[in-house]
Amino acid sequence: MRRLLVTGGAGFIGSNFVRYWIKQHPEDRVINLDVLTYAGNLESLTDIEAAPGYRFVHGDITDRQFVRRLMEDEQIDTVVNFAAESHVDRSILGPDAFITTNILGTFSLLEAARAVWGDFDSTQCFLHVSTDEVYGSLKADEPAFDEQHAYAPNSPYSASKASSDHLVRAYHHTYGMPVLTTNCSNNYGPYQFPEKLIPLTILNALEGKPIPVYGDGKNIRDWLYVDDHCGGIEAVLQGGIPGEVYNIGGINEWYNIDIVNLICERLDEHRPGADSYKAQITYVTDRPGHDRRYAIDAGRMQSELGWSPQHDFQSGIERTIQWYLDHRDWCDRVRSGEYRDYYVRQYGESENS
Repeated sequence: MRRLLVTGGAGFIGSNFVRYWIKQHPEDRVINLDVLTYAGNLESLTDIEAAPGYRFVHGDITDRQFVRRLMEDEQIDTVVNFAAESHVDRSILGPDAFITTNILGTFSLLEAARAVWGDFDSTQCFLHVSTDEVYGSLKADEPAFDEQHAYAPNSPYSASKASSDHLVRAYHHTYGMPVLTTNCSNNYGPYQFPEKLIPLTILNALEGKPIPVYGDGKNIRDWLYVDDHCGGIEAVLQGGIPGEVYNIGGINEWYNIDIVNLICERLDEHRPGADSYKAQITYVTDRPGHDRRYAIDAGRMQSELGWSPQHDFQSGIERTIQWYLDHRDWCDRVRSGEYRDYYVRQYGESENS
């Protein structure tokens, strides 16, 4: 039996992981700690909020004493750190929150875990969830990022994540803390905040709005279905070597414009209109420092841990599009901010739930 502290468990990947873990490991205790920023949405977890062993706690990972008390009270033996500011555009406009959450927040968690766990043992684990963006940008003919690839972050977001990765590594080598780091490629799937490419494309298309595409649309990303990412983290928790890094990727590279075109084609079949949704595609000025290509070499995950993605992109994107078609009310509440009322309705104004 594990007693997990999942930070950022009301966000996109975090909420999918909480749901995944509870269904796969119903005997475990799962504490979901989230400060509920714009991207944290408890409505994403209504189907499991009454599950035995599950508890939501409203709190900030930068509050070290609060985190320490929570870990002591719940006898936490496993930390899975999803908590992060993660949108590159937002980091360009305002990097302060990224430095605070991604660097100082990770430092706070590490210090709380070190204080509570004391002499480390094999039952404890601090798993830090990071991103392929810490490796920088690849040329078209370069091999995919593996775990030995040098860090070269190019945005305030990726620089803040790289910093947190280095802190996690240092706590293993300096203090002997049993840590694991995973670097994932672009996730997609249900419950993703609508500012990201795939849900933004779906919703803008359906609403007759311009579908923005940066630059020439030829930026390449490796796409990973979120449930596959959750399964990869499970594999690392169960078989990863403390102190090591594991790259979790979809082995699935696409040009951004090709993804947008594919979504439009699928929507033309699901919700046909007078014209193809492709007519709404609008090229916009590229963002500063836009990395050209990311790609993950997931060979280590496959050879050492027996993990590989279970969804190809065609099936994964079909599931995703259908989910957004079926959950327009969720999308409307997220974009209007009304989803935040759910916390007050469920838990009142208390900071600790």
